[in-house]
Amino acid sequence: MERPLRLITANPVDRLARDLEALLVVASAPLAVDELCAAADDSTERVETALGLLSDRYREGRSGIVLEKVAGGWAFRASREAAEACARLFERPVQRALSPAGLETLAIVAYLGPVSRPEIARIRGVAADSAVAGLLERGLIAEAGRDEGHGGAVRYRTTPLFERVFELESLAQLPRLDDLGDDVDAIRERLAHVAEKRTA
Repeated sequence: MERPLRLITANPVDRLARDLEALLVVASAPLAVDELCAAADDSTERVETALGLLSDRYREGRSGIVLEKVAGGWAFRASREAAEACARLFERPVQRALSPAGLETLAIVAYLGPVSRPEIARIRGVAADSAVAGLLERGLIAEAGRDEGHGGAVRYRTTPLFERVFELESLAQLPRLDDLGDDVDAIRERLAHVAEKRTA
């Protein structure tokens, strides 16, 4: 006796998870939940449920790519196990070690941005042109308007790439300056350690 054919229908949340997976793969930057809701034409609750399914599917140690919440949105990244292979294929923006001047400048922009080169130079006590140019080249900082007045200096802020590289949901997750102490060498050492760990 022949068994009756059954229509196989995907669970609606599974279908939504697949749509979100595709959106995140083609996106060039992390996508916030409201952006995913608009693109998928679905509710916040269902999108968050589907993101939970994807997070479990693409978790560290289970897949070569990992879904993470970063820079105010959701994005895929290579797993830590696959980082070495990826580094051989692509030169990552921060693969070359940041100089002490670059680290100091990046910290100033992260904590005080938007901030101009003259302000950075005043804080560091030396010119900041080379350090700013290096950070712009790596995509870790970007222009963010100008100082008011005629010939206002360009101001700089950190980019979503900075947050992704340092695995921050937002700049609010940066360590508090009070916790770092007031010794410049200690702050530089902490920043260098974090950068080395994130890009290893």
